[in-house]
Amino acid sequence: MFNKQRLLTPGPTPLPESVRLALARDMIHHRKSDFENIMFSVQDRLHELFGTSSPVLPLACSGTGAMTAAVYSLFRPGETVLVVNAGKFGERWGEIARSRGLKVVILDVEWGQAVEPQKIADMLAARPDISAVLLQLCETSTGVLQPVREIAAIVAKTDALLVVDGISAVGISPCPMDEWKIDCLLTGSQKGLMLPPGLALIALSPRAWQKAESMSPGCFYFNLPRERDSLKKGQTLFTTPVNLIFGLQASLDILLEKGLRDVYAKQWAMTMLVRAGARAIGLEMLAKNDYSWGVTAISLPEGIDGGKLLQVAREKYGVCMAGGQDRLKGKIVRIGHMGWVDWSDCLAALYAIDRSLQLVGGYSAARDYLETAMAAYNLALAGQPGVLPDSAQVRS
Repeated sequence: MFNKQRLLTPGPTPLPESVRLALARDMIHHRKSDFENIMFSVQDRLHELFGTSSPVLPLACSGTGAMTAAVYSLFRPGETVLVVNAGKFGERWGEIARSRGLKVVILDVEWGQAVEPQKIADMLAARPDISAVLLQLCETSTGVLQPVREIAAIVAKTDALLVVDGISAVGISPCPMDEWKIDCLLTGSQKGLMLPPGLALIALSPRAWQKAESMSPGCFYFNLPRERDSLKKGQTLFTTPVNLIFGLQASLDILLEKGLRDVYAKQWAMTMLVRAGARAIGLEMLAKNDYSWGVTAISLPEGIDGGKLLQVAREKYGVCMAGGQDRLKGKIVRIGHMGWVDWSDCLAALYAIDRSLQLVGGYSAARDYLETAMAAYNLALAGQPGVLPDSAQVRS
């Protein structure tokens, strides 16, 4: 049977046609004026996307590269950082920090839960030697949205920096860098930005730039002060992924055409659709509260082989989703509903999960889940009072 293939993983995500066409443009030289003009144009709109007046630096790397650039540009070996470990990518912050020779203080959070801001406040008060707090805005492995706005207000009152991985959040849910007082915000191209992997973006606050300028570069390739100098000329420090910048220009056209609030409203509505539909099937969410607007982690019933379910969903129903990582392997399904994904894609994912559950484990679901899902979507999209969180109003 022929099936339309739907990519609903939390990265990479589907590419809009205009982005694909931009990626196919003829090559131009990255040190000439034609390209420099594109970089200046893109930079103006990246300020709006990040909610910052600081430069937003493009890096030819994955999101993990931007995490590495932040750690190696902002901290000297021997400094102490606080890492919020609430999932697989929280663990990655710790691994990168240790590779730089930093002393790492871990705040462990149960996977599927958000960190309590007061715990961070208490640790910063008890450990004035902590130079920074490193955490995810969205912990992609669990679908949890961390309370970064509240945490930023706490960290801003100290000498510590707040470094935020927004890889599964920028262009998906609100994170206005300057307004929230985030010191370093970074993202990758293959999520809400609707691009192939290979491009990362990073921005620093004035006090983070002061710190970066005060130290010797920790890495030859990831040298943020020199990247900033290159950006002033409309260039990057090393060879630019030219076609990814073409694609970024096209994706920003889509994201900013009607304003970020419309993007956030759509993302919130799809989150409500997926969660309501999964509950109507009879499934539980891993994240009960503080859930991401771009990825939903759904717990599977006992005895269900998560790997087999994903295989059936992909091969029989044409829906490619993601499973759990590490301790959650085989126990959850993660539906990515970020970027160039709409309500019909999300309904297809729910249908694939329902049918695959029956084929893999004889699990019989309620039959009204699609109607329930669409009702939740329409209610959220209509902006009913109390449906769209206040945080979505922070950018117009």
